[in-house]
Amino acid sequence: MPLLADAIRDLEVAATAVPALLAGLPAEALRARPAPEAWSLLEILHHLADEEREDFPLRLRLTLEDPQRPWPPIDPPGWVVARAYNRQDPDAVLKIFLAARRANLDWLRRLEDPAWDNTYPHPQLGPMPARRLLHAWCAHDILHLRQMLQRRWWLREREAGAGELAYAGSW
Repeated sequence: MPLLADAIRDLEVAATAVPALLAGLPAEALRARPAPEAWSLLEILHHLADEEREDFPLRLRLTLEDPQRPWPPIDPPGWVVARAYNRQDPDAVLKIFLAARRANLDWLRRLEDPAWDNTYPHPQLGPMPARRLLHAWCAHDILHLRQMLQRRWWLREREAGAGELAYAGSW
């Protein structure tokens, strides 16, 4: 499958999976952290929403259009605290994520013969071709879907009690 069609499919799947992983959970569960340094489901969601607006699609667009143009700075770990992710309204954050994802998917679908070999000179990672950035965007979703599944497991284990999920298999 061509790169763009494959990426669009994966980004659509994530846009379906994210709300499904949050469905039916009370606000307390969405805000719960398995450890002080671990992100809650709401923090993961808010991170995805901010990345959808300020990172991957924006940087991909810049790389496709003008790979020498500097990328705007981002601070995903800092945003968790500075933007008070865990105090935000989950429904509002989900709407922001889904609206941004829809807009980005629409943009990707309109691309005609994208310059996938355009390369941004990333200061830490070295040359970053647009195609690698697109793959990273999709992989970023997968990373955080896995993290959301881990939080769901932890919530279930917290409810059931330590050792009570052994019949389910091992994580």
